[in-house]
Amino acid sequence: MKHAVLVTATARLWPRLGGLARAWRGLAPPCRLFAWRGFVALIDDFASGSITRRWQTLGVLEWIKVRWAEPTQRRRRAALLLLVLGLAQNKLASANPPALEALPPPAQIQPALAELGRHLFFEPRLSGDGSRSCASCHVPELGFADGLALARGYNGTEYFRNAPSLLSVRLKRRLTWDGRLDGGDLATAVRDMVTEAHFMNADARLIQERVRQIPGLMVLWRKALGPSSEPYGPQIFNAIAEYLKTLDAPDTALDRHLRGEPVRLPPMVQEGLALFHGKAACNRCHSGPLGSDGKAHRLGLSEHPAVLAEPLRSISLLRHHATMGVPNYMHERKDLGAYVLSKSELDRGRFHTPSLRMLVHTGPYMHNGLLATLEEVVAFYDAGGGPGGDLAPLHLSARERAALLALLRAWSAPLPLVAAPPAYDYAVLPAGQR
Repeated sequence: MKHAVLVTATARLWPRLGGLARAWRGLAPPCRLFAWRGFVALIDDFASGSITRRWQTLGVLEWIKVRWAEPTQRRRRAALLLLVLGLAQNKLASANPPALEALPPPAQIQPALAELGRHLFFEPRLSGDGSRSCASCHVPELGFADGLALARGYNGTEYFRNAPSLLSVRLKRRLTWDGRLDGGDLATAVRDMVTEAHFMNADARLIQERVRQIPGLMVLWRKALGPSSEPYGPQIFNAIAEYLKTLDAPDTALDRHLRGEPVRLPPMVQEGLALFHGKAACNRCHSGPLGSDGKAHRLGLSEHPAVLAEPLRSISLLRHHATMGVPNYMHERKDLGAYVLSKSELDRGRFHTPSLRMLVHTGPYMHNGLLATLEEVVAFYDAGGGPGGDLAPLHLSARERAALLALLRAWSAPLPLVAAPPAYDYAVLPAGQR
């Protein structure tokens, strides 16, 4: 954790600890170091964890504070708790450093429901004016992203963030750049995207009637959900979510290497992998099968100039702040990131780590698409990010930068062919007919 974030979090939490530092005097000097690491681990949990994790952290700190108010022996127990936490953190960090992982086995799905979801994913009549589908911003030929720095949004609006890829979305812990949606509940995320005014601006009651009047969709609906089943908003969202579970990124040679199969990676990719887990320490935030820790981080990236220059994007940003309950939202002219969810200053400007899979197909990059190429991304990290960020310069050589680029490209493969289903004829039936 960068010094500035540590100081900010410590200042907020220190009142709960009273004068705990004085209890450290009863510890031998080497133990004090590990006790400090335990405190830093708690601070880091508070700064980057979920709201639930933060309350758990505060509970631990409250226990320590109570012990501090008790006799000296119990004060030492409080300090020793931090010592144990520090030792545990140190042991876990050295024994199990985060690393890239191969994709897990495919998700277990209901094929008929997923096929219905595929047709609904490409169906523009699920939007308010019937002009946009999920595939308008998540284009299969573009890695289920849209190839734009900033997403277009619903007709008559423009959006203020980059459209993320949906490949392997089933593995994401949090969805959206600010992490406001739970990755374990894809159906709710689909509902929000379909009904949100920025995106598809639909009403569940309206779209279920539209589905009912499309014979081709009704055939798929009853095959998946039963011969007497009628279109129902939550089931529409469930079907699309089931389809999303099928959108895994293709297997690569790097995946096979990570599974321990006898695959010889090109020398530059091997160098990049060593740098990734070594000098560059990319694995501190990029790990697991997506190359993401699922947490929010502050990189200090500049604002995209179009967000303030183009009124429709500014309006979308302000409306987002208002919807999320941001205090004094009319005075906020920057994308606040995870702050909109937690309202904690520690989260201002933090954005969730994206996937590293299929990057050659999914640029531009970052939450606002400000970096157009992977070369720009590596240079940004090498320089230590932007002002106010939590990164430190990497001091990479030209060869080391090239090796990291080779690794990032090695986690990409040709895009799978995903054909849109044929468009269905649509005619409004007279009232009372189906």
